[in-house]
Amino acid sequence: MKKLETYEQFSELRDNGKHIFLFSADWCKDCREIEPILPEIEAKFSDYTFIYIDRDQFIDLCIELDVFGIPSFIAYHDGHELGRFVSKDRKTQEEIENFINGLK
Repeated sequence: MKKLETYEQFSELRDNGKHIFLFSADWCKDCREIEPILPEIEAKFSDYTFIYIDRDQFIDLCIELDVFGIPSFIAYHDGHELGRFVSKDRKTQEEIENFINGLK
């Protein structure tokens, strides 16, 4: 999974192509719990590019996007938000896959 480097990169990715942004942090226990399943999820949904966003590094972006709990996912296609799975709750592989399957 690629890591977001700059705010400008977020805008470029959001506006071009199909991306799922994972908001996370190194200290987040629930985020670490889903790490082992992420490669499988990425492989299943290869029409999306998955981007890791460090919540602490991009706190202003999290505030702007109303991401107040992690791990959280927001999907975009060419600048349009397709859906979000944003909460502070632990997420299972099934829940994440159901979220992605439900995107338009």
